[in-house]
Amino acid sequence: MGGKLERRIIRFLFALALSLLAAGPVLARDQLVIGLASFPTQMHPEINPEAVKSYVEGFTLRPVTIHDKSWSLVCSYCTVVPSLENGLVRIVDRPAGAPGHTRGMEVTVKVKPGLFWGDGVPVTARDLAFTAKVGHDPASGFANSHTWGMVEKVDVVDDRTAVMHLDEVSTLYDRIGDMLSEHVEGPVYEAAKSPGDYINQSFYNRAPTTPGLWNGPYLVSEITNGTTIVLTPNPYWTGHRPQIRRIVFRTVDNTAALLANLQSGDIDMTPGEGMGLTIDQVLALAKAEPDRFDYVYKPTLAYDHIDVNLDNKILSDVRVRRALLHAVDRKTMSDRLFGGKLPIADSWVSPLEHIYTPDVAHYPYDPTKARALLAEAGWTPGSDGICRNAVGDKLSVTFSVTSGVRLRELMQQVIQSQWKTACVETIIKNEPPRLLFGETLKRRSFQGVVMYSWLFPVESSPRQLLGSDQIPSVANNFSGTNYMGWRNAVVDAGITTVETELEPAKRQIAWAAMQRAYAEELPVLPLFFRVEAHTIPKWLHGLEPTGHNEYAVNWAEDWTAD
Repeated sequence: MGGKLERRIIRFLFALALSLLAAGPVLARDQLVIGLASFPTQMHPEINPEAVKSYVEGFTLRPVTIHDKSWSLVCSYCTVVPSLENGLVRIVDRPAGAPGHTRGMEVTVKVKPGLFWGDGVPVTARDLAFTAKVGHDPASGFANSHTWGMVEKVDVVDDRTAVMHLDEVSTLYDRIGDMLSEHVEGPVYEAAKSPGDYINQSFYNRAPTTPGLWNGPYLVSEITNGTTIVLTPNPYWTGHRPQIRRIVFRTVDNTAALLANLQSGDIDMTPGEGMGLTIDQVLALAKAEPDRFDYVYKPTLAYDHIDVNLDNKILSDVRVRRALLHAVDRKTMSDRLFGGKLPIADSWVSPLEHIYTPDVAHYPYDPTKARALLAEAGWTPGSDGICRNAVGDKLSVTFSVTSGVRLRELMQQVIQSQWKTACVETIIKNEPPRLLFGETLKRRSFQGVVMYSWLFPVESSPRQLLGSDQIPSVANNFSGTNYMGWRNAVVDAGITTVETELEPAKRQIAWAAMQRAYAEELPVLPLFFRVEAHTIPKWLHGLEPTGHNEYAVNWAEDWTAD
């Protein structure tokens, strides 16, 4: 009997082996479905910056230079990072009578060979020259208008060599971003007649599946507005061939539903750069299913904060802004909502950066101090507990966050309750991410305060966020992201110093002065620095979060799957 059973088992195993051989070799997974909590408002890489767009486009576009996982500046699409030391950067005198500065820079960029756009056209120095031309034009709507704006012209020496002529001496000479596709976008730009034309007609927005727009290891091959983006390999990519053949981004704009999709297996992973699950959801999931995913908690330069519209008569009083921050119990919020993982912020500069200074004003939780500041500003509690001024106006603040992000809405409710204790009425006005970031913030149409997060580059100039020349308006085609409308002479001078002073010690003094001015005036109410929570499938390998705004997706061609 035992012998018969053994023979049956042997025959079964033999038949199973034959069937597996007939079916071919077992292949590694070739699709990765990534769940996102929001969808890009549009796809142009240089206009209307958003974390979610930068994340998606890290697969499809690469900057010329990039900060790597160790936070060192390295070449991505160049052969060597230009510097004064290696002779690729020269400080030069500008022609007599030239507007602006008396000295400038010549920066020689060596474009990496073997790069192709998704339609097979080589990436060349002409693409860099074209990008600089568009970025220099204030009508283009480029968000980072200053960095490209200081590039007066670009001489194309040959297909691999370009010399950028900067109209000033700048510490930003080696921060060279994504190149635009000159052969696709050039005719569109040349046909633009008025501000807004280029943005509206750009192929990045009209036809983002055009292969010639993308030069990374992946192309945007399908896009369903608001829900899905599909990436497939760039057939002309000459770097490491990506093993994962299909990347699918699925947007679920409610984080509770996003979690349900992850648990059901409809999506494979969520990123941690403020675009996937909230940290409390990941902490709970890790406790319930500790072995299902790799859970990675990465300290980052991401900064949770509340932008204040300084044109609002109530909020223009710094005493009111200080009172609002004193009234928020940030430590308890971090402990209860984030497992105590989020450090409290005093300015936009993280303690992870060497430019950070602790020598700034601090605003510990102190509701008594908050009420005293409001009284000093002329606000006294009414019979309903809400403060009023001498003419009977309510101390009422409109408060917006992205709708559908459960944790952010919970934070908002906590802050609303704490502000009410300090006699401030809060009117909730939440909006979908595409509306909040694509219109409300961009056009500064919010009336009170908005809570969201920024993720910064390493030692990045704060011009785009805080410079008085970066306040969005009709005149500048709503470029820049100084949504508060803040103007501060110390900060403007500091921005100039950190962008132009080549001596690190002098830059450090300016960094400290800007952080002190920011904490003193509070154009923004600082909350926390984020520790991003990633859920990564066990079968995916090689994904290493960076902690800054040049995400791990910039090395996605090195990811492997079981």
